[in-house]
Amino acid sequence: MKIFILAPRENWIIDRISHEFVKTHPSLVTDDPYEADLIWAAAGWCWNHLPTDILQNKKILLTVHHEVPEKFAGDRLNSFLVRDQFVDQYHVPAQKTKDFISNYTNKPINVLSYWYDGEVWSPEDKAQCRSRLGLPSDKFIVGSFQRDTEGSDLITPKLEKGPDVFCDYVEKLSKEKDVHVLLGGWRRQYVINRLNESNIPFTYFELAPLDQLQKMYGSCDLYVVGSRHEGGPQSILEASAMKVPIISTDVGIASAVLAPNCVFDVSSKMYAPTEEDVNECFERVQAFELKPYTEKYIDLFREVVGSS
Repeated sequence: MKIFILAPRENWIIDRISHEFVKTHPSLVTDDPYEADLIWAAAGWCWNHLPTDILQNKKILLTVHHEVPEKFAGDRLNSFLVRDQFVDQYHVPAQKTKDFISNYTNKPINVLSYWYDGEVWSPEDKAQCRSRLGLPSDKFIVGSFQRDTEGSDLITPKLEKGPDVFCDYVEKLSKEKDVHVLLGGWRRQYVINRLNESNIPFTYFELAPLDQLQKMYGSCDLYVVGSRHEGGPQSILEASAMKVPIISTDVGIASAVLAPNCVFDVSSKMYAPTEEDVNECFERVQAFELKPYTEKYIDLFREVVGSS
C-alpha cells in the first residue's frame, strides 16, 4: 500500500503532522499521486492541486479538521458538496466534527485524533526555558499559540478561535496574579491590541521553530484554549505531554485528553489546574503518542483502500 499525502506546505500544523507520519512510516508514502493506492487529502483547501483523473481513479480519504456552522454556507458549502462527489471516506479528529458534517454527506466518517511525538514533547525545566527565551522569572506566564485574527483585515477576531474569550480570561486573571502573556503563531493582532489596551505585558514569537516552541510551552504556568470550534487543537496534546497546566473549553479533543476539571466554559469560570489534574492529563495523553497511534491511521488507510 502506498499513500500520497496532500498537505498545504505552508508551515501549518498539518505539515508537521504529515512530516511525522512520513518519518515514522517512510515505506508507506510516495511523492507520486499516480503511484499511490490512496490519496490522503489532509487539507481540503488544497483540493484543486489534484488533477481530475486522480480524483476519479484513486481512493480518496479527506480530512475535515472542523467546520464553523455560522460560516458553512455559500461557497464553503458548495465546495464541500463538490469534493464529496470524489471522496470515499472522511477523517475527522473529533466527534463534534463528525456530528456536524454527517448532516451533509452519507460517506463513512472516521474519528481519529492527531498524535504527538513523545521525543519532542516532554516535560522541561521552567526556569531554564524562561532563561533561554529571555522571559521574566517572577511572572505568572499564560500561553496561547495559534492564529486568531481574520486574514482578510488582520483586525477582526476569528471568533471560532475565541481570542475574545482568551483576553477576557487573562484580564480577570491579571487582577489576581502578576500576569505576563506568551503568544505564538500568525495573525495575533486582535489579542495584541486587547493586551495593549489592558496594559498586560506580553512577549510574542510569531514563527517559532520547533525547539523554541518547546521552550515556550515549558515556560508557561498556564495554557488557555478559549476556542468555540476546533478539530484539536494540537496544543492540548503538546501541553499535556509537557505537564503544562492547561484549561480548555469543551472543543475538539479536549474531553478525550484532559482531566475533567480542566474542561469547562472558560468564558464564565476561573480555575487553576492542580498537580493532580496535570498528572491526569499527562497520563491520558500517553494514548496519543506518535508510534502506536499512527498504527490506527494505517488501519484506516487499509480499510479505505480495500473498500468497494
